[in-house]
Amino acid sequence: MPELPEVEALTHDLAARLDGRVISAVHLAAFSALKTFDPPLSAVEGTFVEGVTRHGKFIDISTGGIHLIVHLARAGWIRWRDEVPETPPRPGGKSPLAVRIVLDDPETDERSGLDITEAGTKKSLALYVVRSPQDVEGIARLGPDPLDDAFTVDVLQQILTDAGRSQLKGVLRHQGTIAGIGNAYSDELLHAAKMSPFTPASSLDADQVALLHAAIRDVLSAAVQRADGVAMSELKGEKKSNLAVHGKTGKACPVCGDIVREVSFADSSLQYCATCQTGGKPLADRRTSKFLK
Repeated sequence: MPELPEVEALTHDLAARLDGRVISAVHLAAFSALKTFDPPLSAVEGTFVEGVTRHGKFIDISTGGIHLIVHLARAGWIRWRDEVPETPPRPGGKSPLAVRIVLDDPETDERSGLDITEAGTKKSLALYVVRSPQDVEGIARLGPDPLDDAFTVDVLQQILTDAGRSQLKGVLRHQGTIAGIGNAYSDELLHAAKMSPFTPASSLDADQVALLHAAIRDVLSAAVQRADGVAMSELKGEKKSNLAVHGKTGKACPVCGDIVREVSFADSSLQYCATCQTGGKPLADRRTSKFLK
């Protein structure tokens, strides 16, 4: 799933590519992707792109006073096309294409486009056409952005206190608590902070909160810097190649050399290093019959 660093890089890339271009057409290939009806999708056609920004994991294309907002969900992605076919895509079918945005350059008469795709059979990608980003419920409910200057140690302390006995992993992933962190980077920053994913949020003392805050800022900032300027087609590979524990089950921890372990859930999993994060004690997988603390 694209998370804050990848969405930030996509936003920067799109801002440069779309500057001064006109959205000449938007072809909806997967009707389930469009989550709004007023304004209609056609309202953005013929308008100049005014800017591209990020809200958590949402990409916001501002055009003609309207916001075309995309959430890539678990398996969505955006691909740039230097040329677009003359024939619009056929709705339905087995193609991963969900939306095609056709763009015109008024200065050169060149026509290019964005293909917004979604792999797999579980379709969660979402497209919104709204007058204000706050009209999208997911954006209105977002917690603070962890890279914003307003995200201080005190803000994190209050978040953890309010979360009570909830597990750190879940608190960090909850978009209404902190915006932009998903399954992969929650594993990564907990590894950097040397904390168990199952630690109760409110149990951290002041020093531990400061350590977690530093890990959040450092891990995400480093990932954003690495991704900046990387081509859209290479962002996924860049992310995977620089992860320390997420998706690395059975491999050596880059810090201590211990084996990276996994805990599986119904529709996801987490990875961690027992030596670095849990005092050497493995956390029992949901597939086993008991939980080891």
